[in-house]
Amino acid sequence: MNERAIKTGNEFRNDSRKVRPLPADIVKELTKLNPVKSTFAIAETVGVISLCVAFSLYFWNLWVIIPSILLIATRQQACFVLAHDAAHYRLFENRWLNDLIGRCVASPVGISMCSYRVLHRLHHNHLYEKQDPDIPLHGGYPRGTTYLIKKLLKDLTGGTAVKTFAYFFGKQSVDTQHADGTKQSHNPLDDTSPALKLAADKDRWTIVVFHIAAPVCAYYSGFLLEYLVLWILPLLTFLQPILRFRAICEHGGVTSTNSPLKASRTNLGPAWIRFLLFPHNVNYHIEHHLYPSIPHYNLPRCHYELNKVGALADAEVRDIRATTRLVAGLDLA
Repeated sequence: MNERAIKTGNEFRNDSRKVRPLPADIVKELTKLNPVKSTFAIAETVGVISLCVAFSLYFWNLWVIIPSILLIATRQQACFVLAHDAAHYRLFENRWLNDLIGRCVASPVGISMCSYRVLHRLHHNHLYEKQDPDIPLHGGYPRGTTYLIKKLLKDLTGGTAVKTFAYFFGKQSVDTQHADGTKQSHNPLDDTSPALKLAADKDRWTIVVFHIAAPVCAYYSGFLLEYLVLWILPLLTFLQPILRFRAICEHGGVTSTNSPLKASRTNLGPAWIRFLLFPHNVNYHIEHHLYPSIPHYNLPRCHYELNKVGALADAEVRDIRATTRLVAGLDLA
């Protein structure tokens, strides 16, 4: 993490359970930011969304609209992933530019990137501990195929969208267990530096203003129906099960919580599945938890280097089809 972030108290601190098998020089090389690759990732995501919208507006029939909605939902998740990289300060070296672009890709999909930065620190710093805010989403699996399908269908109907966006606004309480056994609930935004908390407060208002202004502009420009169908519909429906299923694939059904090698999972599979479900190399999740400072475009190389030194021999590295069977409970005896 860059020194400026550490000085202001915004760091993703080292987890004492982590192992770091790669040589320092390799890690240093992989940590270098490449603004061209970051820009390309953003352009790719925005480009796919733009093409889907353009084709839908031109033809405007169900044979084009339905596939476009599904593809847009996957690219909305790609915006989530890019905002995640920005939360880690991993898009651009310049802090101001990194946060500006991060907020720009996050706002249209309803994320307060600055609030998420605070919340996501707790996930990294307390993976599978009491303070980890993501446990309610992926913990306890496998719970059976029926349970998983019911959850995903509820997501698909929009039944969990409000809860999802409340999470990304930092509105979820986190329990802290003290040495005497007592528990105390607190808002994760209270567990940060004053500067980052102020940035989160301002950023949330940006999201509110954006999502008031966007439909108003769409209405007066004569594209309100198109905006609701092509953007809001996938945001509230198809995106929701995608987010849940990816989170479960990353951390659900793990065999141990003592190390990111076991408490996180790297999912491999065909390129088309990785494009739709794991945009921008987010499938390399063990690698990300071991080295959060490595940008997304260097995670495949990190995976290669870890394999070369044998660090992933007993780690949670699976084909996505095997992971699906695992988290659905199909592999239980």
